[in-house]
Amino acid sequence: MTHDTAATTVRHLPRSLPGDRAGGAPSDTGPSGGLHGIHVPLVTPFTPAGDIAADALEALAHEVFDAGATGIVALGTTAETAALDEAERDLVTGVCARVCGERGAPLTVGAGASGTRAAEASLARLARWPQARAALVTVPPFVRPSAAGVLAHFSRLAEVSPVPLIVYHVPYRTGQSLDAAALRALGSLPGVAGVKYAAGGIGQDAVDLLGDLPEGFEVLAGDDAYLSPLLALGAAGGILASAHLATARFAELAAAWRAGDVARARPLGHALARWSSAAFAEPNPAVVKGVLHAQGRIPSPGVRLPLLPASDIAVTAALESLAGL
Repeated sequence: MTHDTAATTVRHLPRSLPGDRAGGAPSDTGPSGGLHGIHVPLVTPFTPAGDIAADALEALAHEVFDAGATGIVALGTTAETAALDEAERDLVTGVCARVCGERGAPLTVGAGASGTRAAEASLARLARWPQARAALVTVPPFVRPSAAGVLAHFSRLAEVSPVPLIVYHVPYRTGQSLDAAALRALGSLPGVAGVKYAAGGIGQDAVDLLGDLPEGFEVLAGDDAYLSPLLALGAAGGILASAHLATARFAELAAAWRAGDVARARPLGHALARWSSAAFAEPNPAVVKGVLHAQGRIPSPGVRLPLLPASDIAVTAALESLAGL
């Protein structure tokens, strides 16, 4: 049985993301083109009536770039993608693509599905946005295939994707844990540029993986509180919801570890970990949205069911933690 799709077929994609910078975006350089530094997975701002506040999303994207973000992610978990309909997902992607085109900055778009065919179709849609430089693709959730099945899944997706893939390894959401050997096998696939590593901590597998990475394959921290130690171990950057706030300090931390400035990096890393813990005191992105609304940066703190808005206690505590930075 053939597996032809409507996708723009790209065989043996280069691993690197085109990362030349232009406009007002930061000009720091790093491994794998744009796959380094701090990438902010943008929230989806809503109006008080519950519609997408596209102007606020656009402003937010520019703000994080002005503060030092390397790139942004559209349609990540933080965007409440599961609660958006197809037209809304296209609107969010279009806004982010326009901003990244203006800034000459990398755009990563969340894609994928539990089934390989559905994931192929999700990736095919990205050909509509030439500004997209990578796809963030979750390890298949709920299905829990073997490590060999995960490898076959990503091998197929890498063959047909119009952009390089970033594997989203988040076992506490997918129910599928992969060891260092499995992640290394994924990283050896042509067209797989990196992994968003969100394993819920730093164990032996993280140490083993970062100690022996495939050529051209990078690790981005996905658990915000563990950014600093992962950078110390050799991660290239992070995809971090808490970096909506204090974006410049997160960029400073990444630069400090890259420069080997331990005296600057260590205390800053501890401070940012405390802020990240406050930002995740309630289900993401409720607290982040609450703080952004309190700062007047989005028109409503609202999230969509089954999420609930953050409590006043959580938002107040997060604002106090943020002030301490």
